[in-house]
Amino acid sequence: MKVVERLQDCAGLPFPVVTIGNFDGVHLGHRAVLKLVRERVAVHRGAVVVLTFDPHPLRVLAPEIELRFLSDPEEKLALLEEAGVDVVVRLAFTREFAAQTPEGFMDRVLREGLGTRELYVGQNFRFGKGRQGTIQTLIEAGPRLGFVVQAISPVLVDGAPVSSTRIRDLVQEGCMGEAAVLLGRSYVLKGKVVRGTHRGGGLGFPTANLLPPEGRVLPSDGVYATHLRVGREVLAAVTYIGTSPTFGSGARLIETHLLDGAQDLYDHDVAVAFYERLRGDQVFDSADLLARQIADDVRRTRAILRGLAGAPARTSAS
Repeated sequence: MKVVERLQDCAGLPFPVVTIGNFDGVHLGHRAVLKLVRERVAVHRGAVVVLTFDPHPLRVLAPEIELRFLSDPEEKLALLEEAGVDVVVRLAFTREFAAQTPEGFMDRVLREGLGTRELYVGQNFRFGKGRQGTIQTLIEAGPRLGFVVQAISPVLVDGAPVSSTRIRDLVQEGCMGEAAVLLGRSYVLKGKVVRGTHRGGGLGFPTANLLPPEGRVLPSDGVYATHLRVGREVLAAVTYIGTSPTFGSGARLIETHLLDGAQDLYDHDVAVAFYERLRGDQVFDSADLLARQIADDVRRTRAILRGLAGAPARTSAS
């Protein structure tokens, strides 16, 4: 897959079939659009082209809004490549770019820059200054610009559209199984293992500790059945997210205990795949009571992971 950041680098693409969006999480809805685009490309021996923007438009237009994402830029690119994308065009989003008229965007970006032959976007797609451009704007301009436009209906699960916003809400509520259905895989957080307080080792449950990845959606505080991937190994684990209120609270950490033997993972890059929330965060009257609860968390996690036959192959935790 090729990643370009300038329109002039898109010259000569064979029959570009284009879709536009942020593609956060590359969920089931995104994959349905990309499948359709791939099918059209196969007919015309063309190129699957994803047009996206960096930074996210809201960071420029509404910087007061705190944005958190389901995937980091590297992970999103890997998922797009896995979904069969040939070219990702990642354009810088600035106030000047946002000030383009819809006609200017269609002419300069879609026609001249990408050489678009077919365009597939969601029914609610808006573009141009003041979000004045709509799908109808594109359809009406298509014959003049030399490309066909098709609006894509959302993918429905349980009667509601699959969207990044819906999945973010589920993750933040700790509903990891429901989020996984909409993502098409388990939710994963990646990071480098840092030194912790060693409280886990004192309780008999040593942990690998990660700082919460910047800008990522975090599952709600609590304890989860998980897998941890380090290199090519996928290891059964129970993971805690929280501020350790039993010990007076501190910085929020992601603490992962391996179920089958401790490893020195300090300074290693790891990925944690979340399957099910066991419980919320709790304050315990003593370290001994906490240790007993962790032992029960371990027992329950083993049972959950035994029921996930073949789960490591579906985690996308690599």
